Amino acid sequence: MQSSVLAAAMFGFGCSLSVSGTSAPAAGGATEIPRVVAVPAGEFVAGSDRQEREYGYRLDEAAYGHGITRKHRWYESEPARGVRSTKSFSITATPVTNRQYAAFVAATGHPAPDVAPRVWTSYGLIHPYQRTRKFAWSGGEYPEGRGDHPVVMVSLKDAEAFAAWLSRRTGRAWRLPSETEWEKAARGTDGRRFPWGNTYQADRLNSHDRGPFDTLPVASFPNGASPYGMLDAAGQVFEWTRTPWRRNADGAPTHFVVKGGSWDDKGCGVCRPAARHGRPLDIKHILIGFRLVREDGH
Repeated sequence: MQSSVLAAAMFGFGCSLSVSGTSAPAAGGATEIPRVVAVPAGEFVAGSDRQEREYGYRLDEAAYGHGITRKHRWYESEPARGVRSTKSFSITATPVTNRQYAAFVAATGHPAPDVAPRVWTSYGLIHPYQRTRKFAWSGGEYPEGRGDHPVVMVSLKDAEAFAAWLSRRTGRAWRLPSETEWEKAARGTDGRRFPWGNTYQADRLNSHDRGPFDTLPVASFPNGASPYGMLDAAGQVFEWTRTPWRRNADGAPTHFVVKGGSWDDKGCGVCRPAARHGRPLDIKHILIGFRLVREDGH
């Protein structure tokens, strides 16, 4: 069953919606519908224990030659390893691509992914502004040759706007995954440390260990699939979830959980499905994209 799911995930993103082996056109035209993989209802092992966190720190130390992630306790916010459960859902096999996002931009006039120099500087990131230029759109169009790369420089609200638009277009309910849903889809039920197993393997993901220090076309690493056929769950880009990370004094969320690690990371302790990181909801980061859950009804 897993091999058939993986095959479905690998072969393209059609302009029709596959439902129980049949094809139904998207409402209103040729919207490119992201391919989904099914995640059944039930329990799974979530979070991490001391042994797994130590494994993540050691990976980072070996790759970077220092202990910054350990010093700053990056992995100490991970929930304790234990059994959790979800309802059944479908999740996009890969992050949403520039090509898929372009249909949304063209149809709605939503601002295309980009960021002004002063805004980028205000984020206080280590990446220089010039590095954002290869990801920035121009005239509402994505950079040449990057149609199949994951869209980046999208805020949480941008991702939610895309989901709302796709819901209207297809007549199905799409949304960002919760952290729990994302983690289950990425690691399966057995609590493995990575989508493929318990040992880090740099040839199964787009990370700074072997990658080009850039995004790559989605589904470039089929041997990095999760048990459900979810691709690019480790490395490539961090992905927004709907789970709050931090709130203001009034209780309103200001930061949300992102998952998965990115092309910028070495090691790659942060690429474990149990790992979690928080980012401001309005940030437009070159390391952050998203994928969506399709609610299938229960």
